[in-house]
This record gives sequence, structure tokens and C-alpha cells, in this order.
Amino acid sequence: MIIGFIGLGNMAKAMIGGILKNEIVSPSEIIGSSATESTKTQVSKEFGIRTKETNAQVAKQADVIILAVKPQYLKVVIADIMDCVDENKIVISVAAGKTIEWIKKEFEKDIKLVRAMPNTPALVSEGCTALCRSENVTDEDLEIAMKIFNSCGKANLVSESVMDVVVGVSGSSPAYVFMFIEAMADAAVAGGMPRKQAYEFAAQSVLGSAKMVLETGKHPGELKDMVCSPAGTTIEAVKILEEKGFRGAVIDAVEACINKSKSL
Repeated sequence: MIIGFIGLGNMAKAMIGGILKNEIVSPSEIIGSSATESTKTQVSKEFGIRTKETNAQVAKQADVIILAVKPQYLKVVIADIMDCVDENKIVISVAAGKTIEWIKKEFEKDIKLVRAMPNTPALVSEGCTALCRSENVTDEDLEIAMKIFNSCGKANLVSESVMDVVVGVSGSSPAYVFMFIEAMADAAVAGGMPRKQAYEFAAQSVLGSAKMVLETGKHPGELKDMVCSPAGTTIEAVKILEEKGFRGAVIDAVEACINKSKSL
């Protein structure tokens, strides 16, 4: 099986790293193309994969074609490769906001299409990816796509109707979490802690808290209550967060992100 990447940016590199780490295919079975020679050279040197001069060459040789480009470039890329894609190839798009219907229309033919929405923690093998598929993608085809994305985190099959919601709750949410970590660290620095240590304490606390949600199966509210002792420090902090509209601000931010995704 040859896996072809059109676009070799950070997300593509995260996926390539996961694929090779989990030995899904060998480096010689991955090919890629990029808009710049420097990127192709760097990625080829880092992972040992083969690169091609054009997008069409990648699409022609690959069994699985991963469109790892930004939404604004997808139309041009599809025009480059549409004549090289047949009913036997699996096409995977990671472009936000571009629906299965829109992509198929651009290809001007019925193709096996998987739409994916990963996030940047894939760079450290902790990504969260939502997948949906067109009608002609078989269970075997889907298994290949799931294996690729599970190699750099966790992958879940969803209805396409919630893909914009996925953008808000996982695709873009690392940015919200980074802001939260930065704010906690700033407060720690104000309290006298060295900044490097403040970032470590804040980031590890977020990592551990997330792991507790995933591994215990307990409701986040229940886990919060476990930390809040009567008349203690934590409930005092929670009270301030509630007064400042913490949860409302997060909900509003996610909703704004979802609406923006719908408008792309």
C-alpha cells in the first residue's frame, strides 16, 4: 500500500511520524509533494520518504491520497489531481469546512472519500481526529483511515452533521487550553514562581486532569467536586471563575468557532 501526502506541513509530518512509528507502512511506501522544494527536502531527510515533483504524480502512484492542505488551496489541488483519481483509490481530506458533497463536486466524479478533522496534539501522538465517510467507502477502507489517524492519537467515526462541532470542541480547542495554561502560569509567576517551573506545573495539571476524565469515566463535575474541600482553597477559586463567567465564555467561544467553520 502506497500512502501519498499532498502537502507536507505540520499535520502531514505528525501523521507520517505516527504511521512510521506504528509500522503501518515503511518509509519507501510513503510519497509526498509540497509547494516548496525546501519542505520536500526537509521532510524527505527527516522521515526517509520519497517525494514527487507534482501533486498529480503523488495521486497517480498512491493507493491512499491524503489532502493535507489548507481549505483555500483545496480547489486548486483537486484540479491538479482529479484525472489521476479513480474508484479504487481512497481520498482523505483534512481541510476544515469542506464537505464531502463539496469535494466530490470538485472532483466531478464519485470517489471514495473520507473527511477527517485532526488537531495539533497529533504532533506529540495525542491527537483527536473525527472521521466521516462517503457512501462508497467500505468498512475495509475506513479501517485503513482509522489506523492512520489512530497512529497519532485517537480517532472516532462521527456523522458529518457534527463535523463543524468537532472543529469547535477539538480541532481549535488546543488554542483555548494553551491560553488557560499561560494564564495559570502568569498567576504563578505573579506569586513568585519561576516561569519555566510555572509552565511545567500548569501544563502537567492539565494533562493529568484530562487523563482522569478519560481513564476514570467519571463526570467532570464529579471530579471537580473531589478537589473542592469545604471552606477550602479550590472552592474559593471556583467561585471566582463562576463570577467571571468562565464556563459561559468557553461555551460562547466554542459556538463562535463552530459558526465560523460552517461559513468556510
